[in-house]
Amino acid sequence: MSKEKFITLKSTAVPLPIENIDTDQIIPARFLKATTREGFGENLFCDWRYNNDGSPKADFVMNNPKYSGKILVAGKNFGCGSSREHAAWSIYDAHFRVVISSFFADIFKNNALNNALLPITVSEDFLKKIFDAIEKNPKTEITVDLQNQKVSLEDGSSEGFDINAYKKICLTNGYDDIDYLISLNSEIRQFDLAHS
Repeated sequence: MSKEKFITLKSTAVPLPIENIDTDQIIPARFLKATTREGFGENLFCDWRYNNDGSPKADFVMNNPKYSGKILVAGKNFGCGSSREHAAWSIYDAHFRVVISSFFADIFKNNALNNALLPITVSEDFLKKIFDAIEKNPKTEITVDLQNQKVSLEDGSSEGFDINAYKKICLTNGYDDIDYLISLNSEIRQFDLAHS
């Protein structure tokens, strides 16, 4: 399932300064029965976001109109717990394209990259700087430059981040794994002709 190309994103962000957010908090197990990826966004952080009667909880950040954007900024050890890919689906379906944290669970990180969601690991100090900037001004814009692997704040401060080279190619071209193989079609044909 290919997605849109990701080169640079400039967006406001939703802050969630909670550590050890696990995949069951991201998308509770009772929502895992669906077989397609659509519709998971409305249940993202469901138990934190809604009351038992389905009404929004006023004190949860995603229900606060002053916070919005395509970037989710979360505390350390985001995506721990079970390996459910639905966690990445739900974040993407809620229109986030980037999650920034100081540490990600490995399986969540891989699931995110496989679903065109960019997980960016920054230092604890820079994460705090991001949270402080958003707290001071909820309309603070964060720039994510995937080509140069850099996250920047409006005050000019920035930090680099690492990403698997193959996944970077996929994101910048809007490829999933199948799209990537199709993009190599002519090279594969040439190799086949040369070795047949």
